[in-house]
Amino acid sequence: MSIRLRVKLDELLKKHDLTQKELKERIEQSTGKTVRAAAISELYNNQRTSLNKELMELIATELQINDLNELVELVDDEDSN
Repeated sequence: MSIRLRVKLDELLKKHDLTQKELKERIEQSTGKTVRAAAISELYNNQRTSLNKELMELIATELQINDLNELVELVDDEDSN
């Protein structure tokens, strides 16, 4: 059994009718913090090997997520084959 963490940013952006660019801009406008477009893209495409806690918190705040399960899930790689 092989478990991996999957970020569900793709689903969340569809649900909120937002693009990656719009999410980046909204976070920057509301917080004044700079967010790398590549960092959001890597999360969206599940290409990150580590998660930036601050970025995950910024995304959760912007998308009004109160339950971590809305943002990430554990997936059994064997089930996805």
